[in-house]
Amino acid sequence: MNAKAAPDGVAFDDIQVERPQLDAVATAYRELHAGWEKASDAAERVAVFRDWDALRRRVSSWSAYTRLRFDQDTSDADRKAEIDYLDDIAPKLARLETDFQRTLLASAHRSDLERALGAHVLKLWEADVATFAQEIESDLTRESNLETTYTELIAGANLAIDGEHVNLAGLEPYLQKPDREARHQAQLVRDAFFTANGAELDRIYDELVRLRHTMARALGFDDFIGLGYKRMHRIDYDRADVERYRDQVARDIVPIAAQIIERRRAALGIDQAMFWDEPMADAGANPAPQGDAEWIVAQGAAALSKVHPEIGGLFRMMVDRGLVDLRNREHKAGGGYCTSFPDYGVPYVFANFNGTHGDVHVLVHEMGHAFQDWQSRYLPALDYLTPTMETAEIHSMSMEYLAAPHMEAFFGSDAERYRHQHLEDALLFLPYGVAVDHFQHLVYAAPESGPAERHAMWQRMEARYLPWRRYGDLAYFARGGLWQAKPHIYQAPFYYIDYTLALCCALQFWARSRREYQRAVDDYIALCRRGGQAAFLDLVRSANLASPFDGTALERVVEEARSALSLA
Repeated sequence: MNAKAAPDGVAFDDIQVERPQLDAVATAYRELHAGWEKASDAAERVAVFRDWDALRRRVSSWSAYTRLRFDQDTSDADRKAEIDYLDDIAPKLARLETDFQRTLLASAHRSDLERALGAHVLKLWEADVATFAQEIESDLTRESNLETTYTELIAGANLAIDGEHVNLAGLEPYLQKPDREARHQAQLVRDAFFTANGAELDRIYDELVRLRHTMARALGFDDFIGLGYKRMHRIDYDRADVERYRDQVARDIVPIAAQIIERRRAALGIDQAMFWDEPMADAGANPAPQGDAEWIVAQGAAALSKVHPEIGGLFRMMVDRGLVDLRNREHKAGGGYCTSFPDYGVPYVFANFNGTHGDVHVLVHEMGHAFQDWQSRYLPALDYLTPTMETAEIHSMSMEYLAAPHMEAFFGSDAERYRHQHLEDALLFLPYGVAVDHFQHLVYAAPESGPAERHAMWQRMEARYLPWRRYGDLAYFARGGLWQAKPHIYQAPFYYIDYTLALCCALQFWARSRREYQRAVDDYIALCRRGGQAAFLDLVRSANLASPFDGTALERVVEEARSALSLA
C-alpha cells in the first residue's frame, strides 16, 4: 500500500493532491521507460512497475478528487476550471500510460510481471491499449467536455412545486406522495423540465454518438459497441452473451414484473397503473426512514455492524473523517456513487439524501462499494483495486440484501414492507436495466440516426421490456424521452447492463442468506477481498455463484422471489 495510506484511514481534509503538469509526468514516463530497459533482472523490473503504479495512484487520486469537488458544487468557477483542465489533460495522460503499457506488453520480460502480479493485469492492459491512439486525443477531450455539459445541465434544474424550488433529486419525495394527483403533478414538472431542455439534450447526445463512432473507426472497430466493450474491460464475455441474457430477462423476468405492477394497481384501487403509480407498492405511504440525515448516519453504523463488525467500523471511520457527502443541495450533481483515493487507500461516498427510502438504499449500496475498496486497498496493482463494473456492482447490490434483515434500524415496524418493496423493485429494475442496454446497442449500431429515431428506439425498448408503462399526459416521456434522465447513457456507455448482471448475482446472495446467512456473508467478504484480480466470470465462480449467462440463474432467482413475494 502507498506510504500515505494509514490502516485507520485519513481525514478528507488531510488529503492533498497535486495537479499533474504534463511536462513533469512525461519526464517521469521517460524515466520509467529507461528504467525498464536498464533493469537486469525480475526484481528490478518489478521495482519499475511499482514506481509506475505509484505514479498512476497519484494521478488517479487527483482525478477522483477533482471530479468529486466539481460534483459537490457544479456552479463553482474554480472547480469548473479544474474539471476543464482534467478533461483536457486526461487524453494526454492516457497516451503516456498506454505507451508504457505497450512497452511492457511487447517486452520479452513481460513474464516477470505476470509471475509477480498474475496474468489478468496483462489482459487489462491489452484492453487499455486497444482503446487509445494519439489521433483521438482531441476527440476524447471533446467527449469529456460534452459529458460535463450534461452534468451541469441536469444539476442546474430549478423546479417549482408546491411553493418550493427543488432540483431533480429534491423532486423525488413528491414522486412518492401517497396522493395520486400529487405524484402526477410532480411527474408533469419533471416532464416539463425535459421538454424545455430536450433539444439541448438531443444535441449533446447526438454529438457524443457521432464522436464515439468516429473514434471507434479510427481505432479499427466496426462501431462503438466494440470499443465500448473494451473500455469496460469485458474480456470473458461478448455482445452475443449479453444479447442472450437480455432475452432471458424478457422471458423470465418481464412476466413476474408485470404481475408486480398488476398487484400494485390492485392495492392502489385504480383501473390503470400509470407511470406515476409505479413507485407505490400499496395505498399507504412508501416506507421512509424515521429520522433525518444525521439520524440515518447514526443508525447506519449500527445496522452495518450487524452485517459484519468490519463494515460498521469502516462506516464510522468514514463519517468521522469526513469521507461522506450525503445531503442534497442546490448545484450538487445528481445521483450517488463511491469514489476513492488510491494514493491514500480510502473510499468516499457521495449521495443526495431526499427523505425517502432511497436514502437508506443509496447509503447501503455505496457502502458495499466502499467496503470492497477498503478490503482491496493492499492489492499490488492499481488495476486490481476496483474490478470491472459488473463485479463491482455485486459488492454494492449484495450489501443491500445482506443488510436487509437489519432494516428495523431505519424503518421500525415498516421494515418488512421495505424488504418486500425492495425485492419487488429489484425485479422491476431488471427489465428497465436491459432496456437501457439494448437501447444503446441500437443507437451505436446506427450512429447516423437522428434524435427522433433514437426516441423511437427507446419506445421500442419500453414496448418489449416495460409493456405495462403508460405515460398519459406526460408528453415528452410519451414520445420516448425518459432515457435522457439516465446519466449513464451519456457518461458511461454500456455500463448499465452491469447493474443487471450484478443483480442476478446479488439475488443469489439474498437467496443463500435466507438459509445460511453467515456463509453468504463470508463468501461476500472473500469476494470483496479479491478486488479486481480476475475477470467477472472467474470472480463469480469463486463466490459460489452461478453465471448470469448460464441460462438458468435468472429462473432460479425468479422461483425464490415468487416464494418470498407469494406470487403464483
